[in-house]
Amino acid sequence: MNDTQTIVANQEAAAAIITSDDDVIRACQSGSRQAYGYLVNRYSRRAYYTALGLVGCHDSAMDLSQDAFVRAFRQISSFKPGSRFFTWYYRILRNLCLNYIRDKKRHARSFSECDPRDLLTLSDQTEDISQHIEQEEQQAAVWKVLAQIKQEEREIIVLKDFQNLSYKEIAECLNCPQGTVMSRLYHARRALKAAVERIYP
Repeated sequence: MNDTQTIVANQEAAAAIITSDDDVIRACQSGSRQAYGYLVNRYSRRAYYTALGLVGCHDSAMDLSQDAFVRAFRQISSFKPGSRFFTWYYRILRNLCLNYIRDKKRHARSFSECDPRDLLTLSDQTEDISQHIEQEEQQAAVWKVLAQIKQEEREIIVLKDFQNLSYKEIAECLNCPQGTVMSRLYHARRALKAAVERIYP
């Protein structure tokens, strides 16, 4: 086999590896760090954006999302075929974020102190935040309001309205029935509406 044939064969092999998340995860479970790098590249912005919505701090969101990827790789053998990688990974990320909120609360920056323009540097595959927020004044207003509602309310709004996950996907992330997701989202949106009316009467 000459050099050209070798290059083509390697390219075909690489293409075969990345046909689906399931294929990649099987490679990861066999110990391939290169395959796992594909998953990190695919989901890193989405993971960061989700962590930012939960903890409200750019630096902490970066650290937590990366830590979650490290832990996910260590636990990849427990991943069940047919599951969605991001919803499985989200449970790890969520636990880290909740621990951060609980244990580091005194040292964490306020959610409202974060610059909402941080989000505009991202180009999430599922949905661009700029579709929700068209002007800088509106960006600041959204973050100010989100800071006023409970963490669990903010979480479900981030998953549904910012990440655009389906009810089924959110149910998998939160490990609860879809009906519970719908109920929580209803109450979260009411809380958000009340916060808006309280801040901007």
